[in-house]
Amino acid sequence: MDNFINEPIDTSSLPRFEEVKLNPLKPAYYKVMLFNIAVRYLIIGIAGGCAFYFIEDITRYWYIALLLFVIALVFTLFISRISFKNKGYAFRTHDVIYRSGAIAISTVIVPYNRVQHVALHEGWLSRRLGLARVEIFTAGGDSSDVKIPGLDKEHAESIKQLLMGKVLNIQEQHEE
Repeated sequence: MDNFINEPIDTSSLPRFEEVKLNPLKPAYYKVMLFNIAVRYLIIGIAGGCAFYFIEDITRYWYIALLLFVIALVFTLFISRISFKNKGYAFRTHDVIYRSGAIAISTVIVPYNRVQHVALHEGWLSRRLGLARVEIFTAGGDSSDVKIPGLDKEHAESIKQLLMGKVLNIQEQHEE
């Protein structure tokens, strides 16, 4: 019978992901974020304007609605700026790290041996600004586990090639 050993791991000696210097997103990506906010608030403003135009009972409250609209817009812009500054990514020897969030910060670490597929996406505004988003998929899900937006297109393509190379190397090692 084999001697089964299950030693405890000293978690204080594990490498700390917090010490990794993350790469920021390209500043042009903030323009994409602002454009998305503008479109959302334009739609909300038009819908609200139509409601006040067609519903007579609420027209006397237009100033309250306008105040709430402006407060929500300013809050959204404030949070989006914080969110943009908190986003960052790093590629290490064995994994990729992506951090995001404004109020709650989340850090996702995906080991290369879990990566199944990598996709590169460009929206029309991102394409005009020379930006792309890399999406990293792992097994067992129908959506990506990590989406890194705001990358230079050339850099995003090289990241995709790096990840696909790692995936192919890992698959070849498992076949041997």
